Amino acid sequence: MWQQIRWFRIRFWFSAQMALHGILAKPLRSILTILGVSIGVASVVSLMGIGEGARLAVVKQFQSLGTNVIVVKAMDPAFEFQPKEAEELKERVSALNMATPVVHADVVMKWRRSRGNAEIIGVNQDFSQIRDHQITAGHFFTRLHVEQRSPVAVLGYNVANSLLGGRSPVGMTCALNGLDFRIVGVLDAKGQGKADGIDDKILVPYTTAQKLAEKRTVEEIWGKAESADEADLAVVQLGRIFRRKLGLDQSAPTIVPAEQQGKEGTVGERGIVVERGMDMGQPPPEPLLSQGQDAITITSLNQMVEEADKANRIMTLLLGGIAAVSLLVGGLGIMNIMLVAVSERTSEIGVRRALGAKQGDLVTQFLLEAFYLSGIGALAGIIGGIWGLEIFGRYGFETAISFTAVKIASLVALGSGLLFGVYPAVQASSVPPVEALRR
Repeated sequence: MWQQIRWFRIRFWFSAQMALHGILAKPLRSILTILGVSIGVASVVSLMGIGEGARLAVVKQFQSLGTNVIVVKAMDPAFEFQPKEAEELKERVSALNMATPVVHADVVMKWRRSRGNAEIIGVNQDFSQIRDHQITAGHFFTRLHVEQRSPVAVLGYNVANSLLGGRSPVGMTCALNGLDFRIVGVLDAKGQGKADGIDDKILVPYTTAQKLAEKRTVEEIWGKAESADEADLAVVQLGRIFRRKLGLDQSAPTIVPAEQQGKEGTVGERGIVVERGMDMGQPPPEPLLSQGQDAITITSLNQMVEEADKANRIMTLLLGGIAAVSLLVGGLGIMNIMLVAVSERTSEIGVRRALGAKQGDLVTQFLLEAFYLSGIGALAGIIGGIWGLEIFGRYGFETAISFTAVKIASLVALGSGLLFGVYPAVQASSVPPVEALRR
């Protein structure tokens, strides 16, 4: 038993040396073959790395908006919300833990002798928890600030950093549209392009923002659930509530705003008129959905993260599939080189067979040659792919080294090298010794 193992090791070691000698005997041919494999591996690693980087960047952007967050947005000013609806939705929708009205407005900001345009967001005291924002200096405004319409502000990181060159402006005042605001806090940095650009915005109580924007309604309501499942349940419950509000649920009574009280009906809670009948001669109102537009959208950010993740994964796989074609070309190149090697080294094969080499020895030798070529090419391709990702990263592309891509590219390169090396190896071993010597 041990004698057989010893003979096998000797034969294998000799075949490995012969395979290495065969590669070194034709250096230019071997380098070109290795180059073909390495280009294929580098293409897979770099393209899938770019795709993976883009996927992670998109996912991080959505996650920076907060987890388990639901956004209810009015797509038409005629269907904007009353601020108190945020609290009412939190009471009616059991899956919602917190909710805030949201008001957007552009203002003129004056800081000492400097003036410039700024974007403010009016929210309530729960906004920092809903959006998972940390406070780096000071504190967030309170419910009392909201109720009293206090002129207080929490600055985004970039805004605060630009005022005093990095020093905290908490406790100082700035003017927004001519109204003095006391700065009570500064948000922690989220990063460029993340959290909907919150670093470049100013947060104020929504009651104060309504005064600055000169409006009584709000265009968005943001809510937060305890978990992903609760968020999905909240989307369903909110959908039912607003379908009834807009009269899109045919099983529910038709409801219209309280301002349209000229028709026969009864006034219910929150100033909604429940119609009992339509005036004769008046056509029924046309549903909004038939006009090809949505009055209100309800979006779960968790679902947006999942959809973006799936879309980017598909894109990454497509990029990897396109790049994998070059791996196939590299495998065919190995096969071509090995076939040429067999035809050129027929006499060498005959001498080895005449001296007692078995078919298995020749198969092992040529398979090892293919393995050497594909292995060196895979290693060079991995290094080249990682180097390419670093170059793309320097030019602003989001990249990430995908170890899955490295594994797949390496295994495919080695597998294709061995697979395409089988036929030349079998062909070399099947040549009769006499005929090989005669050639």
